[in-house]
Amino acid sequence: MDRVQFDRVSKRYVLGEHVNAREALTAAGRRLVRRHRDDEQVLWPLRDVSFTVGDGEALGIVGRNGAGKSTVLKILAGITSPTRGASRTRGRVATLLEVGTGFHPELTGRENVFLNGAILGMSRRDTTRRFDQIVDFSGTERFLDTPIKRYSSGMQLRLAFAVAAHLEPDVLLVDEVLAVGDAEFQRKCVGRMAEAEEEGRTVVFVSHDLETLTRICRRSLWLDAGRIRHSGPTGEVVRTYLASGLSSHGSEETSVHSGPVSVRAVRVLSADGLPSTALMRDEPLHIQAEFAVREHVPGLDLALYVTTRGGVRVFDEALSDHGVERLPPGAYCADLAVPPLLNVGEFSVGLWIGTAQEDLVHEPAAGSFTLGGSGHDRPDRLLVLRLPLVVRPVPSVP
Repeated sequence: MDRVQFDRVSKRYVLGEHVNAREALTAAGRRLVRRHRDDEQVLWPLRDVSFTVGDGEALGIVGRNGAGKSTVLKILAGITSPTRGASRTRGRVATLLEVGTGFHPELTGRENVFLNGAILGMSRRDTTRRFDQIVDFSGTERFLDTPIKRYSSGMQLRLAFAVAAHLEPDVLLVDEVLAVGDAEFQRKCVGRMAEAEEEGRTVVFVSHDLETLTRICRRSLWLDAGRIRHSGPTGEVVRTYLASGLSSHGSEETSVHSGPVSVRAVRVLSADGLPSTALMRDEPLHIQAEFAVREHVPGLDLALYVTTRGGVRVFDEALSDHGVERLPPGAYCADLAVPPLLNVGEFSVGLWIGTAQEDLVHEPAAGSFTLGGSGHDRPDRLLVLRLPLVVRPVPSVP
């Protein structure tokens, strides 16, 4: 039986919508003068989206910034309601949509564990039974009697995930918050989500980490501008998504905006400096991203990375890796020179801009390119490094 049903759901937001009585009366007066609202004041994050998730199934959701992924989870969690259509979930729903979801900042870590258990419908005895596992998983034992407001974002994340994953929810909703944790904690989270699926729990997982999503979810859907662009086996969806790029061209003039940052173009250049999506394996290439910073953001960083069609990240270079610590307001072009290391095949370009605490722009499929040439005799290797390999004779053993 389906644990989650999303039936022809659409969601509309009115930009600048008024929330108190005075503003509502003022807005009503304006509408008497104007026959209708301007179209640009209405935003539809979702349009006619339908899917189901069964017991013990993990569904992955991929898509670019603003595609509607988080809106799906918020509707499933009951945080917001659909404008049209219906969303239904059966059983207890645990959500991890942002750091500290469901925590009261003035309560201690211990008190918040029991508070979240009560919210999920767990008895105090059941929460006590799982308490030691939660604390051990989160690694926050020393701080259990400290108010949550004094926790770092990483500590809040560890405890929030431990609570959500261990208090036996029927449905676990996870957004892209795992990027805040360290590598070891991310591995624990991935393992716990896989265990939850094996225990017969339903998981809906939104992530830019396509390799992890492929490992956890057998089925996925790709959201694009609020609509389902493709759904099916995760490997197939990921390959289609990564092959799309921001457009079908090597150079894409885009208008990706996120708060203080906007991205104008992401392109792949051949050794001759010309935009191209088809290049030779044995020649260097350049990956460029044109972007603008409109206001000062402490700790702002940028990374360009390349993934295979299956979502495996081959390499990842950040400005902070090269000593760039400040990006004051202005226009920039980031240029990544890539020597001829990649084998023949199809690859995608990813772009990330943000801070240690927040993703401002994350586009795993900002561009794509194909490398041709020699190498078809050994297609399984990703890199052609030509490392020194020497064979020396050794004395024979009697």
